Amino acid sequence: MATPTESPTPSRPTPIAKEPTVDDPVAPAEVSADDELSADERALLVDNLRFVLDGRWRATRETVRENSNRADLLPDPSRTLGESRAHTLEVMRELASQGFAAAGFASDHGGTGDIGASITAIEMLGYADLSLMVKAGVQWGLFGGAVENLGTKRHHDKYVPGIINMDVLGCFAMTETGHGSNVQAIETTATYDRDTREFVIHSPTPSSRKDYIGGAAEHARFAAVFAQLITGGPDEEPEGRGVHCFVVPIRDEDGNDLPGITTSDCGHKGGLDGVDNGRIMFDNVRVPAENLLNRYADVAEDGSYSSPIDNTNRRFFTMLGTLIRGRVSVAATAGAAGRKALTLATRYGLIRKQFEAPDATDEITVLDYLGHQRKLLPLIAKSYAIAFTQNEIVAELHEVQSVAPDDSDAGRQRQLEGHAAGLKAYATWHASHSINVSREACGGAGYLDENQLSIIRGDIDVFTTFEGDNTIMMQLIAKELLSSYSDDVQGLSAGGWVRFIAGMARDVVAEKTAVRQVVQTLLDSSDEDTEKSALTDRSTQIRLFRNREDHLVRTCAQRLRRALDDENDAFDVFNNAQDHLLKVGHAHIERVVLEAFVEAIENCDSRSAAELLGKVCDLFVYSALEADVAWFMMHRHISVERAKAVRRGVNELCQELRPHARSLVDAFGVPEELLRAPMLENG
Repeated sequence: MATPTESPTPSRPTPIAKEPTVDDPVAPAEVSADDELSADERALLVDNLRFVLDGRWRATRETVRENSNRADLLPDPSRTLGESRAHTLEVMRELASQGFAAAGFASDHGGTGDIGASITAIEMLGYADLSLMVKAGVQWGLFGGAVENLGTKRHHDKYVPGIINMDVLGCFAMTETGHGSNVQAIETTATYDRDTREFVIHSPTPSSRKDYIGGAAEHARFAAVFAQLITGGPDEEPEGRGVHCFVVPIRDEDGNDLPGITTSDCGHKGGLDGVDNGRIMFDNVRVPAENLLNRYADVAEDGSYSSPIDNTNRRFFTMLGTLIRGRVSVAATAGAAGRKALTLATRYGLIRKQFEAPDATDEITVLDYLGHQRKLLPLIAKSYAIAFTQNEIVAELHEVQSVAPDDSDAGRQRQLEGHAAGLKAYATWHASHSINVSREACGGAGYLDENQLSIIRGDIDVFTTFEGDNTIMMQLIAKELLSSYSDDVQGLSAGGWVRFIAGMARDVVAEKTAVRQVVQTLLDSSDEDTEKSALTDRSTQIRLFRNREDHLVRTCAQRLRRALDDENDAFDVFNNAQDHLLKVGHAHIERVVLEAFVEAIENCDSRSAAELLGKVCDLFVYSALEADVAWFMMHRHISVERAKAVRRGVNELCQELRPHARSLVDAFGVPEELLRAPMLENG
């Protein structure tokens, strides 16, 4: 089958001429509506949009689409909890037999070493069943990733082949009842016994129980256990060396807990019935010394501790940095789930009718109402923006983790970690909101499990808190921005971080990295005064987002310094500015998302697709400005008249994109069998 690159118009698209005034904020549409195109023309437009959305690993997407285009992969609410879990495990074994997991592991460990393909494949499972995605992510991404990235040859040889083919079933035991996001403070201990050359894994308090662990309730036979390592050399008192990871057997082949291990079942949850979340307690469980995953630290036979990274905090964050694949995968799959929900709701909106127009006998299609368009189309636009950003982060992660680590790349790694954290929060919040709005947009039909939306809504809910609570993620990226990605702030308490900021001699400004060429060109050729240029001007949009970020970073730093200069407690200063910090994180990631969208349009070789994407990008920008219009007005970045123009612009763009609604969601590429819903059968 011909690829979208074989379009009759393969050349670089030309810019859309736009010269609207403040009173007429949106340029006339230049793309033919869906109903004005022939079937072949519309199919070509959809293919070209999909080609851009699919990104670098489009071949992987197509393979997973083809293999997952089957309704039996969808969640079945009639199954019992046990049946749902068994079904998910069965499908995972099928995936393993097809080589699904190999891409995530190095070629000399039995895989193919294509990290980008691995994350992309996991993302595509979000179109089928989020339980399947989470279960696969735990086995191959978290447990497998810990062994692959924190272990050495002895662990790779012993475990990785079995992890890939499902002979070695594992779980990722990091979170504790008392500690989730604050991993450095977990309480589980791993004390070295030099007499037996073993580590003793122990849960010293009720709050040290490993909790919510996917796979721990039933299927896992091993756990990657994060614990406080305690050891000392021949002439040293044993002391804490920080958090390290160990492979710990937890069940025998018959599924019974091993001696010293107590597992329990989290039971029914708000969703994800196919994932067997459980709890683990350790009562002086002994494991061989070789079970320490020792890429970044080791313990000699006499108990001496060594590490190629001297600084405890840097070592900890380096270890966690190798595991960001899980965070990136969560953002990716949330995006997929949101796109699927919007596809279902949009298709329903195109066939559902309600109320007659005056002097008419036929009822009006729901999506012809502006109110309904405003529900769905801005969310579709934001989904496009997030998808393009996700593609960039996956590509960057692939490049960073496909080469041997180098100290010179530390800044690049830190920036990647920050963007991964920010997008995880931004994408999962968006997915949760989009899915709920999609459910409401389908009325009673959306509340029926048979139409999928209610199930997706329950399944997506936890994505905002696992793999890093979203509030913590936004706070993290803000702290990094204010510290200019300084290694000195890693591991500092809230108060210590504030004191660091206050002691910096230079001004703290927004992250200064190389500006994208396309963005720089737009900025260089435009008026710096955003009030004098059209809101549809791309450079104006970029400047508004950049100005907001820069303003927030500068004023947050000044606020922290002034408060500390007044001799306030450092933690109180931090806590009182937390709202400002979260705003910094949101502004930063939204600017990154916009610039990724601009880059994607620039790289689109289909003129018709690029022109339509230009309109979608405008809607993303206008709706983002509208959502934050109070801030922009309060800080005089836009005038009252321009604020009114923003609202009118959202309305006009929704009306212009309404004829393209079906093409826009079809381009998401959700397999048709995974869109089965009785409410769509008459459409």
